[in-house]
Amino acid sequence: MRFPIVNRTSAPARLAVGVGGAVVVAVLAAACSSGSSSTGAAAPASSAPGSAASGGAAVIKTASSSAGTLLTDGSGRAVYMWSKDTNGASACSGACTGTWPPVSTTGSPTASGSAKASDLSTITRSDGTKQVTYDGHPLYYFSGDSGAGMASGQGSSSFGAKWWLVAPSGSDVTAAVSSFTAGSGSGGSSHAPSTPAGTSSHSAGGGWS
Repeated sequence: MRFPIVNRTSAPARLAVGVGGAVVVAVLAAACSSGSSSTGAAAPASSAPGSAASGGAAVIKTASSSAGTLLTDGSGRAVYMWSKDTNGASACSGACTGTWPPVSTTGSPTASGSAKASDLSTITRSDGTKQVTYDGHPLYYFSGDSGAGMASGQGSSSFGAKWWLVAPSGSDVTAAVSSFTAGSGSGGSSHAPSTPAGTSSHSAGGGWS
């Protein structure tokens, strides 16, 4: 008569299997805990770029050029006005702002050199940013200027109207200017360049093309 074979595992072997299973469970739990903890730590890093967007108040100062004294920002970069803007409002939006970025500020703009603090103000754009204005003219940069002392946007007719540099008087500078000495504007009296006969100092046609 045959009897069924019964596999009998010794007590030490069963203990080893039980301990091994517990170790595997512990390792898996630690891995899950580690993964969730590293994911939580990465969250603040993703929000870092937002905090870097904060800036200070814009500074508008003056510089010397072949056409007289003109306005720049605090780093000596040229600022422009657009003859299409009316009543202190900006007509530049969408693709226009890609070529002519508004001069923005996170506080009240300040004046330096022969720029007039009383002529500085701001308007609120549709996206909520504050754009600097001077004598009622919204101010812009030109994306084609590589840095301080450049004025390659002067006299441009892009987006349907003329873009001009700005004199401390608030008048548009219509004479040809391609570069200037950044940060060397006089602190005394300044003058707007002469306007060719038969044209207005704020004419969309300007003094040159």
